[in-house]
Amino acid sequence: MPRPDGSRLQVLTWHVHGNYLYYLSQAAHDFHLVTLPGHPPGHAGRVGMLPWGPNVHEVRAEDVAGRRFDCVLYQSRRHWDDDRLRWLSDAQRALPAVYLEHDPPQQHPTATRHPAADSDAHIVHVTSFNALMWDNGSAPTRVIEHGVLVPDEVRYRGDRDEGVVVVNHLRERGRRLGADLFEQVRERVPLTLVGMGSQAIGGEGEIPNLELAGFVARFRFFFNPIRYTSLGLSVLEAMTVGMPVVALATTEMPMVIRNGVNGYADTDLDALVDVMQTLIADPGLARRWGEAARADALARFSIERFARDWTQFLSEVARDG
Repeated sequence: MPRPDGSRLQVLTWHVHGNYLYYLSQAAHDFHLVTLPGHPPGHAGRVGMLPWGPNVHEVRAEDVAGRRFDCVLYQSRRHWDDDRLRWLSDAQRALPAVYLEHDPPQQHPTATRHPAADSDAHIVHVTSFNALMWDNGSAPTRVIEHGVLVPDEVRYRGDRDEGVVVVNHLRERGRRLGADLFEQVRERVPLTLVGMGSQAIGGEGEIPNLELAGFVARFRFFFNPIRYTSLGLSVLEAMTVGMPVVALATTEMPMVIRNGVNGYADTDLDALVDVMQTLIADPGLARRWGEAARADALARFSIERFARDWTQFLSEVARDG
């Protein structure tokens, strides 16, 4: 929904998660990314292989205070605690604000107060689990679930009788991302790991964003070993192309995976290994689960619904702020 005068909102934000930002940019507003020299992480701007649209702009940090925006969309504590005070003018800090929280609390899972809990900002969580676990205080809180976009021509093939795992820097991120579980499972089931830094533990390395869906579609199933994080976009992208997903039944995953229908989720690693071995032995079963996964993903995580939710929400925040 454009502004009442027919124009699009001008939203100041940051590049935190590239794929999410690209999906967010499908909303009918203009997004201005705060950049620093060299485009370091957190201030990267329009970088990488993603096909950024004409509604995604860069603004140098030192120029932010002189620009006009309708609202500010924070996406990390660093930007909330530091950039907000360093680069924004007093008037910009008073603009309608949204804190987009990508993750569940990393300190204590139930007793961590959100950094924006005592402010006037709206807090948006990407899953209901995250919203449940954070102490949001009295801040207005909304859940806007993910939406994903995969190339129209990419569909599940499943001709490689092994599973695929997509995690960046798995070795460095350790138990929370399931590095130990991945090692245990691949001793019993053939698995291919992709993602940044994956070569260090025998993986295939990083696959370019636009090629990832086509790459994973060749495998029999998608395995998500992560113990504690948000609902991964790569899981939903895999479902959208028609892949069955095997995952730990933690965080939001039990609300997405329907056991024996579109995949399988459990906290018993032996049970998950049994399912993986069954899928390798029975390609027809894998394909049936994958078809159900695709139907569920299109119904719940379509890019059209996601873009519409963000377009409307930002318009509401700017109007009411």
